[in-house]
Amino acid sequence: MHFSIPETESRSGDSGGSAYVLRKEYGANVLPAFPPKKLFSLTPAEVEQRREQLEKYMQAVRQDPLLGGSETFNSFLRRAQQETQQVPTEEVSLEVLLSNGQKVLVSVLTSDQTEDVLEAVAAKLDLPDDLIGYFSLFLVREKEDGSFSFVRKLQEFELPYVSVTSLRSQEYKIVLRKSYWDSAYDDDVMENRVGLNLLYAQTVSDIERGWILVTKEQHRQLKSLQEKVSKKEFLRLAQTLRHYGYLRFDACVADFPEKDCPVVVSAGNSELSLQLRLPGQQLREGSFRVTRMRCWRVTSSVPLPSGSTNSPGRGRGEVRLELAFEYLMSKDRLQWVTITSPQAIMMSICLQSMVDELMVKKSGGSIRKMLRRRVAGTLRRSDSQQAVKSPPLLESPDASRESMVKLSSKLSAVSLRGIGSPSTDASASDVHGNFAFEGIGDEDL
Repeated sequence: MHFSIPETESRSGDSGGSAYVLRKEYGANVLPAFPPKKLFSLTPAEVEQRREQLEKYMQAVRQDPLLGGSETFNSFLRRAQQETQQVPTEEVSLEVLLSNGQKVLVSVLTSDQTEDVLEAVAAKLDLPDDLIGYFSLFLVREKEDGSFSFVRKLQEFELPYVSVTSLRSQEYKIVLRKSYWDSAYDDDVMENRVGLNLLYAQTVSDIERGWILVTKEQHRQLKSLQEKVSKKEFLRLAQTLRHYGYLRFDACVADFPEKDCPVVVSAGNSELSLQLRLPGQQLREGSFRVTRMRCWRVTSSVPLPSGSTNSPGRGRGEVRLELAFEYLMSKDRLQWVTITSPQAIMMSICLQSMVDELMVKKSGGSIRKMLRRRVAGTLRRSDSQQAVKSPPLLESPDASRESMVKLSSKLSAVSLRGIGSPSTDASASDVHGNFAFEGIGDEDL
């Protein structure tokens, strides 16, 4: 990835000064190219174009932990967001949704970054400081049927108010959801009343959406526990269910087990799960463990329009995103698997966070953390607190939902094509090496 700032930007303005410092600190070959800024006022169309470029830039940067942890870089991006949208710093009300649809209204500054808003939400809900790090804010798009499509996890350097309002559509929302993957960490959260209620509300919501796979008997047991208001027991049972705590993506296409195969991808429990239906067969599932991914990368391309002429009504081709990972199919065989999805960057970020969590656990560490304190040394506390509402009882299971047959824990039951390395011009610097892969032993195969 390469970094380039026009001379007009590098010589003037706070962002330009930060750009120079960053270029000096990290060098010209580490940072991706930053969207150029013009000397004159931008037209509404140019503002929207720069917003899109800045959003893609921030998602690309998030995949590099070195840059994501740089305060100089984060400060640079925060100013760039405000400058692009021309948003003055002022106090505003921001709506954040819980998993069950409950609205939490918090008072924040337009210049507040993600952790500031997360702290404000935690204060409103009376969530203890030491549990804030167990939750994250996500930008989602509400679909016509009321379900959510996850756009991305809001990063530390983002300004949530600017991010959601710049999209200029009521269908985009900010949602609070747990940020970890290992259900063992549920114990820490469940010790607290508010943490327990947040986990419970999220789990009920995920079951209703069909994200968590439940049989009729399991559904009956869960509903019985709900009626008894046995939230901990409810969660203990839910933890045993397939896809508990997973994040599901929109339907997309993969080249596994064959080219252009329609799949639904879910991420969780240190794996990517692909639900698919082969011709004449029932719904099946293949699981790819993150510890068996040697590396992965996200690439983008603009496909040529079909036919000899441009597609009608389109001034430019849509950018196609692909997540490709090299997977250890058997002890001596690595194979590339490619998923084509607008959410490819989000999938990549999920993989990275699962690897990070595995490495922390392997080193004997803990994800329990306190977010940084402000200069004044105090967190803002809300004058009026809000309780997490208990979700309604589970509805009857959807009769149209099918049970799935697992392909194989090792995927050996499927005839796999030789796919080879993805045909992209991605450089080696775009590949994310997997440190968790190094610990694979014969017992894992």
